[in-house]
Amino acid sequence: MLTKVLIAYGTTNGSTARIAETIAEVLRKEGVSAEAVPARSVTNVESYNAVVVGGALYAGRWHKDARRFVRRHGRTLAGRPLWFFSSGPLDASASERSIPPVAGVKRAMIRLDAREHVTFGGCLEEGAKGFIARKIISSGKGGDFRDFEQVEAWATRIGAGFTAESQRI
Repeated sequence: MLTKVLIAYGTTNGSTARIAETIAEVLRKEGVSAEAVPARSVTNVESYNAVVVGGALYAGRWHKDARRFVRRHGRTLAGRPLWFFSSGPLDASASERSIPPVAGVKRAMIRLDAREHVTFGGCLEEGAKGFIARKIISSGKGGDFRDFEQVEAWATRIGAGFTAESQRI
């Protein structure tokens, strides 16, 4: 059976989209069918065997599109292998240590029996949308703190799990 994985993400400025696309690329290299899609555009998750949901963090909350996706598709997600990721810290902290999920994501993980959550560094650069984002950049606190080696390693672990499962069948 071919494993088909959806990576649904919520992003405002595109940083989280790039992380989701990297996860999909790595899974495809591992022999898993995977596609990264904006969470707001997903109408049905029935055709996927597993789901990864990611959201940018804003003021301690997951991106609204990721939250709405999880609410809208909760029943279906609960019956599938499920992983969550967040992106957001505008410093090196996510590469240096494990950062726990924010409260809302933690509740969703428990409710839906998600397998794992990871927080990746964020990216906020010149041209970002939003008043607060522009203030952060103008104060000199922006930058790109995404660690794609960390993203690729996490995605490889997920893909290896599918490979091991298919060999047992």
